[in-house]
Amino acid sequence: MRRVVVTGLGLLTPLGLGIDVNWKRLVSGTVGINKINNFDVSDLPCKIAGQIPTKDDDHEGGLNLDDWIEPREYKRIDRFIAYGLISATQAIEDSGWKPHNENEKNRTGVILGSGIGGLETISKTSEVLNSKGPRKISPFFIPSALINLLSGQVSIKYDFKGPNHSVVTACSTGAHAIGDASRIIRYGDADVMIAGGAEAACCRIGMAGFAAAKALSTNFNNNPESSSRPWDQERDGFVMGEGAGVLVLEEKEHAISRGAKIYAEIKGYGMSGDAHHITAPAENGDGGFRAMLSAINDANLNSWDLDYINAHGTSTPLGDMIELKAIKRLLKQKIENTSISSTKSATGHLLGAAGAIETIYSILSIINQTVPPTNNLINPDKDAVGYDLVPLVAKTREIKNVLSNSFGFGGTNASLVIGSLE
Repeated sequence: MRRVVVTGLGLLTPLGLGIDVNWKRLVSGTVGINKINNFDVSDLPCKIAGQIPTKDDDHEGGLNLDDWIEPREYKRIDRFIAYGLISATQAIEDSGWKPHNENEKNRTGVILGSGIGGLETISKTSEVLNSKGPRKISPFFIPSALINLLSGQVSIKYDFKGPNHSVVTACSTGAHAIGDASRIIRYGDADVMIAGGAEAACCRIGMAGFAAAKALSTNFNNNPESSSRPWDQERDGFVMGEGAGVLVLEEKEHAISRGAKIYAEIKGYGMSGDAHHITAPAENGDGGFRAMLSAINDANLNSWDLDYINAHGTSTPLGDMIELKAIKRLLKQKIENTSISSTKSATGHLLGAAGAIETIYSILSIINQTVPPTNNLINPDKDAVGYDLVPLVAKTREIKNVLSNSFGFGGTNASLVIGSLE
């Protein structure tokens, strides 16, 4: 079976733009969650989110859209597509991959997904329709909001003619996109795949919808940096975030032959369904357990080979402990040997982009031999005692293999095993 390596990385998160800024802030314990000030939240129970910093606020990691996308083009796409394009551009340039002939173009594909897609555009266009009528609807409305148009935009920009696909599996989207893309390479349908996820659902309707589902944190509106606190006794829901993470995946020998730098290897991929509830995970954690087990079996590893688990860890009262229960079942008596942390404590929950961003953070943990901290873990839940949850401060340790979890509404689960190239 062909092996799949990572040769390019691109990130845009509430911690900032770019790999270096993200990693520096992640391991220092910086939190990218703040009060929402770009739309009215006065009547919403949750008034905070992980938003993308701008150049005006953050000269080192802030985003200036004009540096990446022409203003005329930006008007024709939803923000999730813009964020995905920016991260894809970073990743592709980082990889140095440029097809030189038609065959190489045909062997390069794209799988980029989103959990919700152009929600903001749909909402605003609905308002235009109701107030001004159908003649005022933009002809770019549909292609600006469709989830697969992110993959389409990247394919068109770079003339990549291989498999072109999108994943829509709620909060598992980014991980599923990477896993599916890796299998396309493994099975020989492509040599290079651009994979990941993007999300921009921090808008009035998005916040109202998740708040109505009782999913969001509401107790920390006046202290946003303390709001995302996985496994802590005071956790009260997840915090919305937005951004994108994109990876360039490549068949190992193809990467070596062109002298590409190789960050890590995608070793294993596992999937499962809870078949339980539209929003809540199965209480015994069986779905997550089976996804993790499938991933380590696919990687031909044992559970004790895992040095670090980047947990789904969303800071919800129910989900956090169910995931730990599944992890304990996976690791058995070796639980003390594996570090576990949630990087959502720094970024909030980026929904369809989360799995891709957390895969990149997992890769960086291998490169830097450092486990990012779980921020705000001050008073662990009584059932979280006995786990190495890396509270508050990053931890230096040997890391060869990382498992990254992503679990979504509808009971859809994805796990990835990422490892150093051997």
